Amino acid sequence: MQSTIKALMVQGTTSDAGKSVLVAGLCRVLARKNVKVAPFKPQNMALNSAVTPDGGEIGRAQAVQALAANVQSSVHMNPVLLKPNSDMGAQVIFQGKATTTVDAIGYQSYKKVALPVVMESFSVLQAQYDCVMIEGAGSPAEINLRENDIANMGFAEEADVPVIIVADIDRGGVFAHLYGTLALLSESEQQRVKGFVINRFRGDISLLQPGLDWLEQKTGKPVFGVLPYLHGFDLEAEDAINAQQVCSEQSKINVVVPVFPRISNHTDFDALRLNPDINLTYVGKGERLTKADLIILPGSKSVRDDLNYLRRQGWDKDISRHVRLGGKVMGICGGFQMLGTMIHDPLGIESAPGSTQGLGLLNVETELKDGKTLTNVSGTMHLDGKSIAVSGYEIHAGISQVSDQALIELENNQQDGAISDCNQVLGTYLHGIFDRSDVVEAICQWVGVESIVQIDHRLNQQKAIDMIADAIEQHLDLKALWPEL
Repeated sequence: MQSTIKALMVQGTTSDAGKSVLVAGLCRVLARKNVKVAPFKPQNMALNSAVTPDGGEIGRAQAVQALAANVQSSVHMNPVLLKPNSDMGAQVIFQGKATTTVDAIGYQSYKKVALPVVMESFSVLQAQYDCVMIEGAGSPAEINLRENDIANMGFAEEADVPVIIVADIDRGGVFAHLYGTLALLSESEQQRVKGFVINRFRGDISLLQPGLDWLEQKTGKPVFGVLPYLHGFDLEAEDAINAQQVCSEQSKINVVVPVFPRISNHTDFDALRLNPDINLTYVGKGERLTKADLIILPGSKSVRDDLNYLRRQGWDKDISRHVRLGGKVMGICGGFQMLGTMIHDPLGIESAPGSTQGLGLLNVETELKDGKTLTNVSGTMHLDGKSIAVSGYEIHAGISQVSDQALIELENNQQDGAISDCNQVLGTYLHGIFDRSDVVEAICQWVGVESIVQIDHRLNQQKAIDMIADAIEQHLDLKALWPEL
């Protein structure tokens, strides 16, 4: 079935207004109607990324949206990805490959270079799909970022696509957000806006009706629908850390994750966070790594800087004491590198050139080099005499020389990770390793817990997408957007 709207862009009044979730839900709705649909985000700034089958790197939100659309992810779905590696600078990734590092001011002019890349990828998707669902970034009303904009209205004007604006009523001030956002747009941009969606509403919709009537009268734009506040769905956050637990009272194991300034791919821990037998705690600045059965060092976009931060917090002493008392420690990607003996960055790939001594808990020495490893992998993890199938993805610049026993035998006849002779410390480069419930169980058994509840994280993701799509079909006027549906 061909769609009369070949592209639709979802912009938001704020960050976390619901753009990513709405695009994912609309992709699933259209896929249900046999519309061949693809997600697209011109520019994303996030440290949570995914590896595509075509060997590139995109934001995890677009990978989830591709899952919702029942299509393979592609570098063209997120042609510009910015990965902050300092307070003022970010690595720039074009169509899946790192190109340069720029500071915030420099990127304002660099957007002119990025626009042709964005438009090329958009054209590729338009040629391949019936409809492209586009997600904006932040808010189109951020006046200081409007010059050379490629993420919101700048792209919409260049690509000539219609826009809907979503706002989160749970934050409060939803009518001011929507009315003010529209008022701050240019005349041509205002005409491009087809209407509004209100997200995360609780209560009786009749109580909201006077406000909806006022908004439509004041703006001349329809409210396409009001989506309810949905509880208990398992869907990865685009960037912000989600620390919400399912139920920690009945937990059998305490897992502690320190939060680095440049923590990356913290979605690795969603499968643990959502298991009622696991009490997952994120520990921030000024807090201690205590009351843990397992400490997991997460990924990092700036490993040496984050390792120095770890030491300034005194977490190295907490980890040392934890191991001395018989506790278990795990590292993923950058966290794995930190557990080793040395991290060398002679070319200044992530920060100032130099070397930093690791925590010395694994016999691993890492050197950061030009060119990232970007690959989806699978293999077999050997732990405590058991062999467990594993899968995940690698995103890292480092090449590690491992003297300890390897943790995982990969299907490409290579090895990954390491486990210490004392059997208390292990590390791996595999993001997403916890998405398989048997891996989670094996790690918990290694820590000392015999059995835990089996949670199918991937199935729960599909259920979450369907829940969002069901709500959209029930509460949004889809016929106003796609009359043929």
